[in-house]
Amino acid sequence: MNAAVLSRREVLWFSGFLVLMGAGWGATQPLTKIAVSTGYGAFGLLVWQQVLGAVLMALICAARRKPLPLNRAAMRAYLVIALVGAVLPNSISYTAAVHLPAGIMSLLLSIIPMFAFGIALALGNDSFAWRRLGGLCFGLIGVLIIILPAVDLGEAVPVGWAALYLVTAMFYAFEGNYVARWGVAGLDPFQLMLGASLLGFVIVAPVMLATGQTIAPLWPMPVPQVALIVASVVHVLVYASYVWLVGRAGAVFAVQVSYMVTGFGLFWAWLVLGEAFSNMIWLALAAMFAGMYLVQPRPKAVLEEAPAMGDT
Repeated sequence: MNAAVLSRREVLWFSGFLVLMGAGWGATQPLTKIAVSTGYGAFGLLVWQQVLGAVLMALICAARRKPLPLNRAAMRAYLVIALVGAVLPNSISYTAAVHLPAGIMSLLLSIIPMFAFGIALALGNDSFAWRRLGGLCFGLIGVLIIILPAVDLGEAVPVGWAALYLVTAMFYAFEGNYVARWGVAGLDPFQLMLGASLLGFVIVAPVMLATGQTIAPLWPMPVPQVALIVASVVHVLVYASYVWLVGRAGAVFAVQVSYMVTGFGLFWAWLVLGEAFSNMIWLALAAMFAGMYLVQPRPKAVLEEAPAMGDT
């Protein structure tokens, strides 16, 4: 559903949902920064993220009496989502978070819609448009503002780590295009996240053991472990919610969450971590927002008249 027709009431409801999703997703960058603050390895963090996500999704699927399909198409969907939606990008994210401010990570992730357009062109999922090419250029300007050594952002930004972190955006952009082109084998969001979390655990657990990055739960639980739990729960819930929203309101509407994630990411970084930003950060944010606006496809019909009183 790429051009969903929504009533005014639905637009208001889904817009509120977008705000909640953005607030949650935006909080994961500061929480990740806290989780890595004591030297926990990326693979240990990833294993616990998969375990927590699997437990939560299993409870939801059990309550909904939805079994986990294990056919070939479903297993392929689990594998792709596990790899490009969690294992690969989060391995990079947890490693880079040691070196990058949380606000910068939120800004860099706003390049996802622009990467997604480029990948869509390569896969034949979308057609070329000059307006959207302009969006790519604005996104590039925003990235250059962040990574150029001569630009004062108020905090040190290691260029190499910032460039590496952009790879996470590339994985997320590919993930969206994969789902758009090949689908998820008819799985609902909770089944998809349960299967992906279980398969992600199977993939990452041996790597964690081989690298000695095991994380033992402590009691009373230290702040980094609490941050990991909260970030993991928020991530799996928001991702499942995003898949649900795409099905209800369409991809064009749902992708607006990118604005919320970036804005809330900067807000939480300031509120929770006390990160300060120079004027150049806001210039980069403006360029990113302009890029996101231009690169998104125009819906044919997003809003219709609200139903008359008494209509169902």
